[in-house]
Amino acid sequence: MTSRFDGDAAGDSWRMPRSLEGAGAAPAMPAPSRRARVVVLGAGFGGLSAVLGLARAPVDITVVDRRNYHLFQPLLYQVATAGLAPSDIASPIRGILRRQQNVRVLMARVRGVDLQQRRVLFDRLSLPYDYLVVATGSRDAYFGHDDWEDVAPGLKKIDDATDLRRRILSAFERAESTDDPVERQRQLSFVVVGAGATGVELAGAIAELARHALARDFRRIDTRSARIVIVEAGPRALPAFPETLSAAAARSLKVLGVELRTGARVTAIDAGGVMLGDERIAAATVIWAAGVIASPAAKWLGAEADRAGRAIVGPDLSLPGHPEVYVIGDTAHVRGHDDKPLPGIAPVAKQQGRYVARRIAKLVHGVEPTAAFRYRHLGHLATLGRRAAVADFGFLRLSSWPAWWLWGLVHVYFLIGFRNRLVVLLDWFWAYLTFQQGSRLITGSEGES
Repeated sequence: MTSRFDGDAAGDSWRMPRSLEGAGAAPAMPAPSRRARVVVLGAGFGGLSAVLGLARAPVDITVVDRRNYHLFQPLLYQVATAGLAPSDIASPIRGILRRQQNVRVLMARVRGVDLQQRRVLFDRLSLPYDYLVVATGSRDAYFGHDDWEDVAPGLKKIDDATDLRRRILSAFERAESTDDPVERQRQLSFVVVGAGATGVELAGAIAELARHALARDFRRIDTRSARIVIVEAGPRALPAFPETLSAAAARSLKVLGVELRTGARVTAIDAGGVMLGDERIAAATVIWAAGVIASPAAKWLGAEADRAGRAIVGPDLSLPGHPEVYVIGDTAHVRGHDDKPLPGIAPVAKQQGRYVARRIAKLVHGVEPTAAFRYRHLGHLATLGRRAAVADFGFLRLSSWPAWWLWGLVHVYFLIGFRNRLVVLLDWFWAYLTFQQGSRLITGSEGES
């Protein structure tokens, strides 16, 4: 399963001291009790798993995130392609944790960490901790071409998804209104850069949107003539999967009418399209799915980092020299049993969160944990449109419709909240029967995200 700092307002007991105005050093926020204070930065898969794992531990937890919701990132592309509404894949953090009495939620943006004083630093205040769990995730990496971000947005948060939905649907509307055949074709051309799971899922969903959901909605254009291209610098799609499944994915994409361009490196992107060496693909919509870089957590911690900005941690996921600080998820560089870095996917973050929770629970009870973190690989899943997917569990490899049904069941199961599961299941069932997408709303305006 593929996946990817979210928050809420502070509780009533958190009060900003009047002495904050004009203060030099960031003053401390009063601690709610004398029990061990655990601060968790980020309410994604890793952070939330750590918090829930400490539900019965004698600790006081503060969850810090800059947004007020937990996002089920593996289904974000479905929002971007009008298959689901944002509320179907996101839940308020406070709602998820309302019954866990040892948790407070603070909506804030982290500016740094004082390791010596054991404080998390914000703009005008600081928060003390006895144990710190850093799970702040990752962001899109443009490999030195940050100027491409405006014309080739990525997909990491709800705002990204609704912005992409606007761009995609608006392209069909502009194609309908133009009399210029060249411009019409440019509007009906979509380029996805990167053929990992996110890339192929996006491309497949756009193809189905054009071939089925929108096919009867327009009068002047044939949406089925839309051109969807995936550009991949490597030799094949889905490089994390076995070659046989990559080949199956390529065949499924071809059936959908998606062009897969492997061994092709993007050299330029602008508002008019993409350059692949000397070749230009004119496209009104370009989407970036070619890589990620970790949040600035390694810089906050003064930690050694890998090329992707991930903090290099010990076998117990703690920061070297600071056993009270743990870094997990996309923010951490951790090697698996094959000595390769663990991938930035949801199962890794969830298992790390639960491991850190068990470790902290033992420490506060005076028990010294000894076991190192060991990742249990549960498999890879990627969908390629209606009744097409690939699944790799090591001992079992599936493609086509059996993998698609399994992909759907797994994703619905891991959604948070009964309502979310039910709504998504009903939406998918309706789309399966009618070929209709349920959230084809163009919201926002050009320049907004």
